[in-house]
Amino acid sequence: MGVEQKKIPVSVLIPAKNEEKNIQACMDSVADADEVFLVDSQSSDRTIAIAEEKGAKVVQFHYNGKSPKKKNWSLENLPFKNDWVLIVDCDERITPELWAEIAKKIEDDTYQGYYLNRKVFFLGKWIRHGGKYPDWNLRLFRHKLGRYENLNTEEIKNTGDNEVHEHVILDGKVGYLHNDMLHIDFRDIYEWLARHNRYSNWEARVYYNFLTGQNDDGTIGANLFGDAVQRKRFLKKIWVRLPFKPLLRFILFYIIRLGFLDGKAGYIYGRLLSQYEYQIGVKLYELMKFKGSLNN
Repeated sequence: MGVEQKKIPVSVLIPAKNEEKNIQACMDSVADADEVFLVDSQSSDRTIAIAEEKGAKVVQFHYNGKSPKKKNWSLENLPFKNDWVLIVDCDERITPELWAEIAKKIEDDTYQGYYLNRKVFFLGKWIRHGGKYPDWNLRLFRHKLGRYENLNTEEIKNTGDNEVHEHVILDGKVGYLHNDMLHIDFRDIYEWLARHNRYSNWEARVYYNFLTGQNDDGTIGANLFGDAVQRKRFLKKIWVRLPFKPLLRFILFYIIRLGFLDGKAGYIYGRLLSQYEYQIGVKLYELMKFKGSLNN
């Protein structure tokens, strides 16, 4: 009889809805964790069955259209048995090398949270250029000390019930992990377009909030001299005021940041990002015209 491998004392949180194409690979990649919660939004496919077969504790989240969204609700309400939580989306994978690094880092009291870097794969290819790498996300932290920021987007319909582009505000010191996690989505381009149609509602509201002078209370803030995420937020506040953003986004991604080096996949990704920026701009115009509401 073999000796059962000791689990790593981390609680994994996986937000999900209709993710049967991705959930098995995701669950397999977090098998080293001591505990896995899948927080579901009434999936109608086999997401729940697959997650339970793989040992996840499944909890249903019912969104009421207001704050908190799924991740913050989970951080407030789930009975985690470990101090450390690792937040993993269904289309993400935690490699064995990353798990080994996590196991060591959580024994060190120097930091209360860690940024993870993502390798984004698109059409089967790692999108290494175009500004997609590095892609730092604060995903591993002591759950009592971290909550996602609120960018006040709840008024806009069809933005989803889950924090996707919001960032974690942590009461403590943050470090960076060396090994990457993988972003590999098994869904097709149709699903990519559907998601980004929803994301563009959210982005348009964020742009609107920037342009109308909403303050940074309850957010990570914008700081040119802060961490990688705060610098990105600072640049975004400048970006929203620029003209010709769809064209600029393609030029920035494909030429200036060398997206052309990623071949056909890089070109397609750059064109889709340009289209996404156009969607955001149209919806922002709608918000400005109708004083903060999409005309629906």
